[in-house]
Amino acid sequence: MTRALTLTPADDVAIALEPLEPGAVIESLDLRAVDAIPAGHKIARHAIAAGTVVRKYGQVIGEAVSDIAAGAHVHVHNLAMSEARADASIGADAQPAAGLHGATFEGFVRPDGTVGTRNYIGVLTSVNCSATVARRIADAFPDSALPQGVDGVVAFTHQGGCGGSSLSVDTAVLQRTMAGYARHPNFAAVLVVGLGCEANQIPDWLAREGLAPSPGLRTLTIQEAGGTRRAIEAGVAIVREMIADAAAARRQRVSAAHLTVGLQCGGSDGWSGVTANPALGAAVDLLVAHGGRAMLSETPEIWGAEHLLLRRATSPEVADRLLARLDWWRAYADRHDMALNNNPSPGNLAGGLTTILEKSLGAVAKAGGTPLNDVIGYAEPVTARGLSFMDSPGYDPCSATGQIASGANLLAFTTGRGSVFGAKPAPSIKLASNARVASWMDEDIDIDASPVLDGVSLAAMGEIIFARMLAVASGEPSKSETLGIGDNEFVPWQVGGYL
Repeated sequence: MTRALTLTPADDVAIALEPLEPGAVIESLDLRAVDAIPAGHKIARHAIAAGTVVRKYGQVIGEAVSDIAAGAHVHVHNLAMSEARADASIGADAQPAAGLHGATFEGFVRPDGTVGTRNYIGVLTSVNCSATVARRIADAFPDSALPQGVDGVVAFTHQGGCGGSSLSVDTAVLQRTMAGYARHPNFAAVLVVGLGCEANQIPDWLAREGLAPSPGLRTLTIQEAGGTRRAIEAGVAIVREMIADAAAARRQRVSAAHLTVGLQCGGSDGWSGVTANPALGAAVDLLVAHGGRAMLSETPEIWGAEHLLLRRATSPEVADRLLARLDWWRAYADRHDMALNNNPSPGNLAGGLTTILEKSLGAVAKAGGTPLNDVIGYAEPVTARGLSFMDSPGYDPCSATGQIASGANLLAFTTGRGSVFGAKPAPSIKLASNARVASWMDEDIDIDASPVLDGVSLAAMGEIIFARMLAVASGEPSKSETLGIGDNEFVPWQVGGYL
């Protein structure tokens, strides 16, 4: 029997659970397909007149641009953006999180009381000019040569640090990002390598971010060292000392309250908002109930679904900060002759997503139902317990970099089309929305969320995901870590660079 899934009684569309040929009968809906409809795509449950809003998840996802027959394929050829907006009553759905106890993981407790899930040595760069030296320093310490308990020596290089004012927005964002990495508990120690004459001067960065050199934070400039070769030799000597100290660190049992999870999605499809994203949301609710933190980001990809977060804001001030970021993005898009609804991407479209409204509604599901306690800028430290929103572009590596700088010691990344993402020093758990991707890309996917379509409850899948979070936080390698992915995904936001 051909199957299709209706998410709520108010929905105008159902989702094809398998490819539908013209004439295929969907007995559960008393409906016959009039078009070929790929799995994960939408089928009209009834006739829809042109100009009528169309609902999925019980929410508006667009407006019909032509008459749509019952059983027709609903996609980009007959569905477009809608300006209709839902009720965004501030705090209407901000129910206090449940209080749970007992969940723990094995983490590295640092001297300042923060807890890491990994034990890396980081080699940061103040400017692109020092990238090669930083990589050569890190390359001198292959994982196979490191003592047990030290996860790796990793160089974090980027394209910025000069070419503009030392007081520019991009320099300020870069400095904030670097400071977040320098303080990150997944590092036992950090070496910062500069050229010496760049706009992003290391002494200025230390002063502005309230940092100071210490055994766990060392600095080096190529010009002062006497050139490339001497700088590499000096850096290798410093890192060798850091490794000796890092090897003495031991994991300790700590509460799940010390876990901070960055929420990401990429390569989404029509199932992402049905399986992987809401299942991750259920895990987030468990994490928050145990006192942990979670960060939702990618501001352009909540556009059209912001009412769901505003209704969960714990204060008007929190709501105002979220609205201010959305206003900034609208102005930013206008300034660069772009449109916030230039999403979904080609891969999203092929997977069945039609408008940014539909994509955003699914993306917000990653955050579960917990209250929204804070809204912070890109790479600003996350301080509130529970759910926070960190402003960022929708570009996954850039967004994840900001989340790590803000304090995420673990990432959870949902995908429907397939992703190979990893981001040292935070392990990344990838969740597939459908069985095909979970099987076809099994070397990259940690969790298959598709059993939700076969009757496994979102709550039960959330428990599975939460358990995997704790296991990976305790040292179990994620799939991306097993593949050695994560050395090249450090992408600080260059504000003029991309949306």
